[in-house]
Amino acid sequence: MVMVMWEDVTVERAASFGAQKRKLLLNGITGFAEPARVMAVMGPSGCGKTTFLDSFTGKLAPNVVVTGNILINGKKNLNSRDVSYVAQEELLLGTLTVKETLTFSANMRLPSKMSKEEINKVVEETIMEMGLEDCADTRIGNWHCRGISNGEKKRLSIGLEILTQPHVLLLDEPTTGLDSASAFYVIQALCHIAQRGKIVICSIHQPSSEIFELFDDLLLLSCGETVYFGEAKKALKFFADAGFPCPTRRNPSDHFLMCINLEFDFITEVLERTQLCLASSKSTMEMRISEIRRTLIETYKSSKLMFNARTKIQQMKHNEEQGIEHYTGSTTTWRKQLCTLTKRSFLNMTRDIGYYWLRIIFYIMVGISIGTLFFHIGTGNSSILARAKCVSFIYGFMICLSCGGLPFFIEELKVFYGERSKGHYGEAVFVVSNIISSFPFLVLTSFSSGTIINFMVQFHPGLTNYAFFCINLFFCLSVVECCIMAVASLVPNVLMGIGTGTGVIIFMMMPSQIFRSLPDLPKFFWRYPMSYLSFASWAVQGEYKNDMLGVEFDPLLPGDAKVSGEKVLLLVLGVPLDHNKWWDLTALATLLLVHRVVLYLVLRFVKRAKSPNLWFYAKKSLHFGKRCLVNDKPSISSRKLAQHPLSSQEGLMSPNLAM
Repeated sequence: MVMVMWEDVTVERAASFGAQKRKLLLNGITGFAEPARVMAVMGPSGCGKTTFLDSFTGKLAPNVVVTGNILINGKKNLNSRDVSYVAQEELLLGTLTVKETLTFSANMRLPSKMSKEEINKVVEETIMEMGLEDCADTRIGNWHCRGISNGEKKRLSIGLEILTQPHVLLLDEPTTGLDSASAFYVIQALCHIAQRGKIVICSIHQPSSEIFELFDDLLLLSCGETVYFGEAKKALKFFADAGFPCPTRRNPSDHFLMCINLEFDFITEVLERTQLCLASSKSTMEMRISEIRRTLIETYKSSKLMFNARTKIQQMKHNEEQGIEHYTGSTTTWRKQLCTLTKRSFLNMTRDIGYYWLRIIFYIMVGISIGTLFFHIGTGNSSILARAKCVSFIYGFMICLSCGGLPFFIEELKVFYGERSKGHYGEAVFVVSNIISSFPFLVLTSFSSGTIINFMVQFHPGLTNYAFFCINLFFCLSVVECCIMAVASLVPNVLMGIGTGTGVIIFMMMPSQIFRSLPDLPKFFWRYPMSYLSFASWAVQGEYKNDMLGVEFDPLLPGDAKVSGEKVLLLVLGVPLDHNKWWDLTALATLLLVHRVVLYLVLRFVKRAKSPNLWFYAKKSLHFGKRCLVNDKPSISSRKLAQHPLSSQEGLMSPNLAM
């Protein structure tokens, strides 16, 4: 039997810039969770519910210090496969169906020795368990495709986590944004999961009375302190014994929050000061919430509930470590993860019209526009500068159009960050799969627009020259796409990404022949080293050579000798001829490799969360000089009234207590 316990767990956020004092997020939380039971973690906003769950998974900010014991069957460390965490907002690829999402996740996480039929069986059982049969073949939905409901998305998020049959399931407010019926269905599904011997712990803000009855245990928090821990059905008796019984017609969860939510004190003070406090409000709140909260906390600390909890924890700590059945066999291989992630990424790119298809249309339209502007450019003397302008026009516009993919890169990166934090796969698999899945689209973009431009403008004829132009365009666009992805992984939102990405691309274009010839660039910084680091510089000078070498242009004055392309490159465009165009293409390919490595390093180190040590053990506790300061907030009204039940407005006690 699996048992989870936490003893004297304290979480403190260190002082940061602009914050003078440390903040105590959790203060000595103690309790345990048993299998086949659903525990609700309740409390007002900001009481520490999410922090409590994050302390289990290690997903806390670097400036947050956690002390205390969190053990499972006496073990200090546990494989992450035994614990699953469903965040409040799970990110999913909207182009995939429910069944596809579960299948791809199962293939990436379940042991490689499992056959395709076994994996499909696990997926089908998960769909049935979560009640997703009716929407199994429906897409999740995105900006251009309406998909499943919010309740179905919540159940899908839970289904993704139970694929590996974890022993402990943590959920952060799984009913947020749902109507009462959908919320009830979600909690009911969690009860079914718990009945199979699993431990389910979920934070919930304010459940209905029907949902509250589904919970087996309750952990009630206020300002990081435990107000109540025990069986949910005994919470009403605890509040009644403390002098605050629940009225007959009031939801128990509403009553609990009214007793511990300090915001009610502030609201009452404002109403009193503005003389808007009604008589009914005064009779309801005849005792300050801070005093009620303090009374409840002290009552719990001296209660038999607290004593029994600590006694059971001590018994768990002294018992021998019990074995936990893990999945047998090896974990998923790197190759299988790569194949699965590549298929999923390619399917997402194919179905999302904004990812590549819309941009391909724009690239073709730009190609047609360039073809009509420079139609049959010829070899006249005026075509010398026209050809240079045409090449600059091509690469300038093609490069800038790549910024249109940034919003879709960010959405894909968000999914990657969530899956990486759960240990599904690493950065290398993601980067390589993106290279493979985007390759066909970049080839289609380059050759479709390149073919239109080449034959409408009539660049240097020949299959080799045509192939070089398209390949050169492919490598250039690939470098830009990778650069945009690196920017997307550094910025917090799309708006900043578009501004930053555009700025980076234009900056990399500045030391190229698009704006000024290489000999005219300032030697410091722009010529050395920026012109060698600029992908636009290598792409443009490679295409200059590809188009003009071997071509003769008409002279400026009739009767003069024709002007060779070599002289135009050297004297007019300032393109060095100490190496051929294939070396320029090789340099561009090298820059692509470098950008891919940079992308990997950015994903690996820049936005990586705190090390996900799922279970920790601290022998020394921090000694805090100050506790929660909420109780010491000044009161506008200094009068103190006698203790009186909060049920004065309704006038009747709960029928459970009246008996």
